[in-house]
Amino acid sequence: MNPRNVGSELSKRLLALSALTGAITGVGVAAFEWVTRDQIFERILGLPLPAQALFPLVGLALTAVALATVGRGATAATSDDYIRNFHERGRPLDLKPLPARLLGGLATLGTGGALGFEGPSLYLGASVGTLLDRLRPRRSARGRADSKVLMVAGAAAGVAAIFKAPATGAIFALESPYRDDNARRMLLPALLAAATGYLSAVTLLGTEPLFSVEGTPPFDLRELGGAVVLGLLCGVGARLFAWIIGWAKSMAATQAGWVRVLVAGGVMAALVVVSDLLFDEPLATGSGYRTLEWVTEPGHALPLVAALFTIRLFATTATVGGGGVGGLFVPLVIAGAVLGDAMSVVVDDRTTLFPLIGVAAFLGAGYRTPLAGVVFVAETTGRPGFVVPGLIASVASQLVMGSVSVSKYQIAGRAGHLERRLRLPVTSALDADVLAVPADADLASFHEHHLLARRQLDVPVVDANRYLGMLTVGAVGQVPREEWSERSAGEMADTHWPVGRLTWALEDAVRAMNEHEVETLPIVDDGQFVGVVTMSGLLHLDEILDSGEARPGPGTP
Repeated sequence: MNPRNVGSELSKRLLALSALTGAITGVGVAAFEWVTRDQIFERILGLPLPAQALFPLVGLALTAVALATVGRGATAATSDDYIRNFHERGRPLDLKPLPARLLGGLATLGTGGALGFEGPSLYLGASVGTLLDRLRPRRSARGRADSKVLMVAGAAAGVAAIFKAPATGAIFALESPYRDDNARRMLLPALLAAATGYLSAVTLLGTEPLFSVEGTPPFDLRELGGAVVLGLLCGVGARLFAWIIGWAKSMAATQAGWVRVLVAGGVMAALVVVSDLLFDEPLATGSGYRTLEWVTEPGHALPLVAALFTIRLFATTATVGGGGVGGLFVPLVIAGAVLGDAMSVVVDDRTTLFPLIGVAAFLGAGYRTPLAGVVFVAETTGRPGFVVPGLIASVASQLVMGSVSVSKYQIAGRAGHLERRLRLPVTSALDADVLAVPADADLASFHEHHLLARRQLDVPVVDANRYLGMLTVGAVGQVPREEWSERSAGEMADTHWPVGRLTWALEDAVRAMNEHEVETLPIVDDGQFVGVVTMSGLLHLDEILDSGEARPGPGTP
């Protein structure tokens, strides 16, 4: 068969699997949302206030139990796990934590944890894509290189389904792995999966938009200037948000389970009571859609808006620190909307312009996804008039963020092909099966067993696996042939030959070989010989990696 026809057939199959990934994910997300929000959280909201205040603690405790037992010690990470795995070449997303994380998400979000549904939704979709990826054939290196496509498509479908925003889902899945870039060669599968995921979800849940916005936003220099100022404020706020959430994640990872659950549950209980006193409803709990409804109502006092921002920030921090399962997309949306509402109060603007601009800017800054933030506002409101001021605010907020993000697994951007290879650990090109020459072997043995039999020009010399130096053809050639049986490899070893370490990257090995003008670099660990890296091996590294034959060397985690 023509190679082009094979590639076309594989592409069609990939798109078909993307559509299937989206459809399955959409149904799964709809079921998860219906059970968690409609059957659990809405019923808890009908209980007396003391019960509502205590339920977040119960949810965090149940989450801890689910992760420890069903997940066998799995973490609460969802979106972070997706971003981290995206950058792990050749390693599929681990599916074993999925049941525990879904149960944890149900417990956390159903009882009022202040996180978003998009975390479990994205992770569910990425897991579905990973599972279906195992069903497609690997007939080419290109097929192996595209092993993350269905995972990204599933993530796009999960976000699209939970927000009823297909373009947002696709863009977020492509933007979120990087701070200043986006994934490539995955756009069509992501768009198709997002579309089918959206259609599956709205078929079951309806098409009601997240935000109920009326009218067309004003569009003049005053509003554009306000968008710049608000964007800068959102950048500052998002930096603070990222720092606090980073601290909360470290607390969740280092503190004992019962300690973090009790402390976080106590904080949430206090916030529930305070928010009910201030707003006549416990706005501290839940993903925050009730908070958005409050924000879009005009006429709020600035101290009350500031109090709401603080309450929601503390509630999200407590939920993350308590080990809750959920996403940070919606908390960023809520923070941006509240900050935008504060701007509306300051400039006496009674429209929803600034809250929605704040959503785009704060979300784009926090997750370093400026396009996703703007498209999210346009899709969920159905008002494209917010796009231009939203873009301006997003750019301003990005300028403030620097390299900060709510996810520590994001990288700045896609590296070039050679640059990516040089960042790999030295074990990626390590030849651990090389035959070393014993120190007590004579030069005649080296000539017979290494030079003639194996074409080895530079050979490591070892004494009971302790590295001594390198024996080269040039050094042996300087010794008269009749003396070869009298001279040992140990006495002829070059002890000044450069040596590499297991902790090195390939760029360190290449630099050492270039500086000393050698073709072979011995790798040593605590004096013990491990293997060699050669220039010829580096030239064939792509073939090794794509064929799945790269083996981790000793000491590789």
